Amino acid sequence: MHDLDSRDFVLRHDPKGMFGLFEAVPDQCRRARKIAEEAEIAPLRDRPNVVGLTGLGGSAAGGDFARALFEAQGAVPFFVNRDYHLPHFVGLGDVVFCASYSGDTEETLSAYADAKRAGARIIAVTSGGQLGEMAKGDGQTVITVPGGQPPRSALGFMLIPMLVACVRLKLLPSIPFDQVFDGMERTIRSIAVEVEVEGNRAKKLAQAIHGGIPVIYGLGSWQAVVANRWKGQINENAKNLCFTNVYPELNHNEVLGWIGAPEQGARKWVGIRLEDGTESAKMKARASVTEGLISSAVDFHTVAGQGESLLEKMLSLASYGDFVSLYLAALNAVDPETIEYIDRLKAELAKV
Repeated sequence: MHDLDSRDFVLRHDPKGMFGLFEAVPDQCRRARKIAEEAEIAPLRDRPNVVGLTGLGGSAAGGDFARALFEAQGAVPFFVNRDYHLPHFVGLGDVVFCASYSGDTEETLSAYADAKRAGARIIAVTSGGQLGEMAKGDGQTVITVPGGQPPRSALGFMLIPMLVACVRLKLLPSIPFDQVFDGMERTIRSIAVEVEVEGNRAKKLAQAIHGGIPVIYGLGSWQAVVANRWKGQINENAKNLCFTNVYPELNHNEVLGWIGAPEQGARKWVGIRLEDGTESAKMKARASVTEGLISSAVDFHTVAGQGESLLEKMLSLASYGDFVSLYLAALNAVDPETIEYIDRLKAELAKV
């Protein structure tokens, strides 16, 4: 019996129940949709020039998925801001989602003030905190989600309300939410701890990564969004370094870095390609040729998004990455919930 086929082994360093939180993400998404549909969201008087999200870490992850949807289907540009200040181009009538799961993220509170000064339409997505209080006091829209869990496990709470709001504001077309959430559920069942290693690709991939450094390449722009989500989950849950890049950009620079990779001190590199499966012949050729060129330094594994809609493909692939990170955390014998270095950093910044 493989270690990862034992639930006791997988959960032995997970006293806060992170594994259970990720198993419940589809239901979290359903709850988030209901919350957003019941929220009071006044229609837009005029079409904004831009829509964007400001946030950090797990609270901002939903913004990247929204940006990918806007690039494929949206009526206006969408930006994601991870800083204390908004871009100068944000102005009167633009829509800014201020996303902070805790409601107390200092960068997001600063950017909220920028959005208010610019005359933007603000929609706060939060479990409360200072952001919720400020937005309510200013008469802005507040979508309040349940709190009490790590932000990286709350993607449904931070993403789905924003998408529901964008559909209601006619900034995005209708989204088949039921189909999306059912698809996520199928993906999670297929890689659950009860599915043994021999038939569980997430467990096999975690085993391949164990003791090495994964490099995740997105075969296109939305695939790179999911690759970045994988990176954050592997960093935080498994306490493991991870790097990402995107085709075709990496063919113009990073591909040459692999020439010296065998001498650069890593015990092993593990390549992961995230794809749709319907990419153009040119993009498929880029991946094939690139992986052949660097095969002496790294072996590649391929994971494809499942589903019919873009959102279903992105979220099914994101869920797959969640479980890879959790299985890797078990193999690394680390608690997937703890974020000691981040806590210490925040404590020091609070003194400044």
